[in-house]
Amino acid sequence: MTRNAPEGRGVSPLGFVRPLVRKYSPRLVGGLLALLAVDLLQLGIPRLVKRAVDLLSHGTASQLALAQSGLAIFLLALGIAGCRFVWRYLILGFSRLVERDLRNDFFRHLLTLDRPFFQKKPVGAIMALATNDLAAVQLAGGMGLVACADAAFMGIAALACMAYINPHLTLIAVIPMPLLALITRVLSARLHRRFLKVQEQFSRLTEFARSTITSIRLLKAYTQEGPQAESFNRLGRQYQQDNIRLAMVHGTLFPISGLVGNTSLVLTIFFGGRLVIGGTITVGDFVAFISYLYLLTWPMMAVGWVTNLFQRGLTSMGRLDEVMKAAPTLADPAHAVPFPAGQTGITLCNLHFHYEGQEQPALAGVSCAIRGGEIVGLVGRSGSGKSTLCHLLARQYPVEDGGIFLNGVDINRLSLAEVRARVAYVPQDVLLFSDTVAANIGFGNPEASQEQIEAAARICRIHKEILGFSEGYQTRIGERGVKLSGGQRQRIALARAILLDRPLLIIDDSLSAVDLETEQEIISGLAAYLPARTCLIVSHRIAPLRDAVRIMVLEEGRLLTQGNHAELLATSPFYRTMYHQQQMLHREKRL
Repeated sequence: MTRNAPEGRGVSPLGFVRPLVRKYSPRLVGGLLALLAVDLLQLGIPRLVKRAVDLLSHGTASQLALAQSGLAIFLLALGIAGCRFVWRYLILGFSRLVERDLRNDFFRHLLTLDRPFFQKKPVGAIMALATNDLAAVQLAGGMGLVACADAAFMGIAALACMAYINPHLTLIAVIPMPLLALITRVLSARLHRRFLKVQEQFSRLTEFARSTITSIRLLKAYTQEGPQAESFNRLGRQYQQDNIRLAMVHGTLFPISGLVGNTSLVLTIFFGGRLVIGGTITVGDFVAFISYLYLLTWPMMAVGWVTNLFQRGLTSMGRLDEVMKAAPTLADPAHAVPFPAGQTGITLCNLHFHYEGQEQPALAGVSCAIRGGEIVGLVGRSGSGKSTLCHLLARQYPVEDGGIFLNGVDINRLSLAEVRARVAYVPQDVLLFSDTVAANIGFGNPEASQEQIEAAARICRIHKEILGFSEGYQTRIGERGVKLSGGQRQRIALARAILLDRPLLIIDDSLSAVDLETEQEIISGLAAYLPARTCLIVSHRIAPLRDAVRIMVLEEGRLLTQGNHAELLATSPFYRTMYHQQQMLHREKRL
C-alpha cells in the first residue's frame, strides 16, 4: 500500500498568518495605540478651532486667548507628528517582519516538497508567489491594516463628536453612507476575481520569461527571437488588459467614496447653516462640525482603498496558502527503523510504479537483487523505465510497501533523510550553479579540501581540462554551466557525486555527452573508487558497461534479462542486437 502524504497545513488563507500576528503582537498593539493617540489628538483640534471662532464671533477674543489656542493647536500637531512616526515605525515594521517570515516559511516549505509538486507547478508561478503575492500580503498587513484601524476609529469618534454637537444634523449628514456600504460590497467581489486573474497572468508572464532566458541558446539557434518576442508581447497585453479591468473596479470605489463625502458636506452646509441662522448651534459649533465631517470624509474615502488592499492581500494569501497546504507525496514512517549496517544491498520485489496521469506503468513487476559493493549496469531503450528506477532508489517518488528493500529492510520503514544521505545521485539533466568549478564540485561537501576536489575531478577525467580554464578551479562557469560543454558539465556533476563519498552511487545516463573512450576510462577509474560501494550505472551505450559485474536489461518497464556481458551476448537476442547496432554506429562515426 502506498503511504499517504500528511495533510497540508492551515484551514484558511489566514491560517498561516495568525502565528506571525501573535509573534509580533506587542509591536502591532504598540503601533495601534500610537495610531489611536494620533486620532485622539486630531479630534482635539476642531474643539480648539470652535473655541477661537466662538470668541471671535462674540467679540470677546483677545490676542492672549488666540495665542493660547494657536499654541495648543501647535502642541497637538507636534504630538500628532511624534505619534505618527511611532505608528509608522511599528506597524509598517510589523508588516515587513511578517513578509520576511512568510517568505522564509514559504521557501522552507518549498524545500520540503518533492518532485511531483514541481512537475505540476511551474517555476515562474512559484517566483510570482514569492515576489508579487508576498508584496500584496505585506501591503495589506501594513498600510491596509493602518488605514482600516484608522478609518474605523476615526469614523466612530468623528460621528460621536458630531452627535455631541447636534444629533439631528449628524443623522442628516450620514444619510448617503449606506449607499457607499452597498456599492463597496458589490464591487469587492469583482475586485477579488479580477485581482486573481491579474496574479495568475503575472505568473504565466514570469514563467514565460524564465523559460525564454534559460532556453536562449536554443531560441537563437532556431532563429525564434521574433516569434518569442511576439508571444511575450501577447502575454503582456493580456496582463495589461487584466490590470485595466481591475483598475476600473478600483477606480470606481474612489469617486463613489468622494461623491458620498461631498454629498454629506452639501447636506451639512444646507441644514447646518439653517441651524446657525436659527441660533440652534453657534458658528463655532458649525465650523467644528464641518471639521469633524472632514475627518469623517477620510474613512469614507478609505473604504475603497482598504477594500482594494485587503482583497488583494486575501487573494494573494489564498494563492500562497495553496502552496503552503501542499504536502510532499513522500513522508517519514511513524516509527522509522535505523538504517541497517553493512554495504548497501538492493532488493526489488515485484516493483510496480505509475506516473500520475499515465495509463501505462513505468515499471511493471521488476524483481532482482544487487549485492552490496557490486557495479551493475542498466540498459534499455528510451522509456523502458531506467530513469524511473533511479528516481525511486533516490527516494524522489513514493513506492508501495514491499517493493524496494535496502539491506533487507523495506525502504518505507526507513527515514527519508537516512536513505537520501546514503545515495549519491547523478541525474540525466545535470544542474550546475553560477559559481566556481570548485564550488560546484564541493556543493554537497562544503568541508572538502582542494586536494579532495581535485581527486574527484581526476576520477572523472576532467582535472586537466579544469586546469586549462582561465582561473582553474576558481573559474566561474556561468548560469547552469553555460560556459562549459555538455561533457564537461556531466563530468563535473559526477565529480560532485563522487566527493559525497556515499555507499550507493547512481549514475543515470549522465555521461551521454562524453565520447565512448572517455566514458570507458571514467567507468574503469570508478572501479578503484567503488570497492566498498554499490554502483548502478545507466547508459544507452553498452560498450562502457562490459566490465560490470552484471548488466540488467529493461524493456517497457519490465526486467527482460540480466547477466554479464558475455552471457547476455550468448543468451539475449535483444541485447545482442543492441550491442551490434551500437558497434556499427561507432565504427561509422570513426570513419
